[in-house]
Amino acid sequence: MRKKGKILIVDDEKIALRNLEHIMKKDGYEVIGTRSGQNALKLLEEHNFDTILTDMKMPKVDGMQILNRCRELSPDTEVVMITGYATLKSAIEAMKHGAFYYIAKPFKLDEVRKVVQEAVEKGRLKEENRQLREQIEKFHGKVKIITQDAHMQRLLDTSMQIATTDCNILISGESGTGKELLARYVHFNSKRSERPFFAINCGAFTQELLANELFGHEKGAFTGADTMKKGLIEMASGGTLFLDEITEMTPSMQAKLLRVIQNREVLRLGATEPLKIDVRFIAASNRDIQDSLKKELFRQDLYFRLNVVSLHLPPLSERKDDILLLSYYFLKKYNLIMHRHIDEISSEVLDILMNYDFPGNVRELENIIERGVALSNSSAIETAHLPDDLRDIHIRTFRRKEGKLPSLEEQEKAYIKWVLKEVGDNKTVAAQVLGIDRASLWRKLKKYGFEEE
Repeated sequence: MRKKGKILIVDDEKIALRNLEHIMKKDGYEVIGTRSGQNALKLLEEHNFDTILTDMKMPKVDGMQILNRCRELSPDTEVVMITGYATLKSAIEAMKHGAFYYIAKPFKLDEVRKVVQEAVEKGRLKEENRQLREQIEKFHGKVKIITQDAHMQRLLDTSMQIATTDCNILISGESGTGKELLARYVHFNSKRSERPFFAINCGAFTQELLANELFGHEKGAFTGADTMKKGLIEMASGGTLFLDEITEMTPSMQAKLLRVIQNREVLRLGATEPLKIDVRFIAASNRDIQDSLKKELFRQDLYFRLNVVSLHLPPLSERKDDILLLSYYFLKKYNLIMHRHIDEISSEVLDILMNYDFPGNVRELENIIERGVALSNSSAIETAHLPDDLRDIHIRTFRRKEGKLPSLEEQEKAYIKWVLKEVGDNKTVAAQVLGIDRASLWRKLKKYGFEEE
């Protein structure tokens, strides 16, 4: 039987100790018992216990000394005091020193069981919280990027190298690949790590609102400007400003930003004197920036100012090695957030995830696992907990026909038919999607009888 926890029982009365050992072992705990307070102190240094049950009054070393020593060596371990000399004063004294509970002899077995169970659970919760705090402290001023993909590892090495150079950076990649996370990674590994990091989505504001957010305004600059407002560029001075979806900026806003970067100064709306700033700019876009440059939607001079170093985040479909790693990372994360205990992701779910293209990238995977943790009523995430479209993909791809698995020819025919439907029956586009020339597509259409349908 799996042990529920490890307990130290200290009682100088032989019969009382034997009874408590018997009860706790019967309930599934791993038990170490001793009649000596001195030996108990030694055991505390040699073992990690979930809970300690100790008598209050003992010769040489009493329960209070054991409690105090336990607080020094293992603050997460809960201590339950037991005594036949219960007084209000001693109870208050024990609780002041951090005892979990105070049980008077003669005690009821059900009461002891209940108190020990609660003490073990509380101790483990404290340990989990402590570990979480240690993780937070460990990564304070840092960003944790989970990967075992070789390309991503090289990208992180490059990011670490350029973090100390203080140059501007342009990050490209599809939505959901983690562009802001990479920007934070660069910031928190730079000499600016103790200074502010601000992020803004340039496509989420009108030109007027974006200008106000970036540059700020003076009091009375316009109707409703009752107080002075600092812009994000000014607030980020000494630190880093992340400009997401930079290609969504209007041409006039791009010109204003270019002036800020060139002159290293910002002018609040309504102000007459510019303010000197020291900001590292990291910009990002999920669009093809070269295409935006060709179409003159993005200024070339601003591009060169921002693109001192370029970093490209690959889509999750090109990081298959990371899918399982990230899945279990998100499983652990949302178990902690939702106070759930989902231990596994079923092999069927993992098979679907490994064969899915993830158009929403890492963000989509995180949402899938979060949903699974929220919906699962067992110890694992099953296919029933996946979004409907993911389940449909699995069923459509592997469904048997008249008890048999579909042939490769049947699969090819079904896939071509699906692609044609998705592209509005445009044969040229369909051929490009399928990776074949139009003549080859025409032969396949004739072969499968599509021209007759």
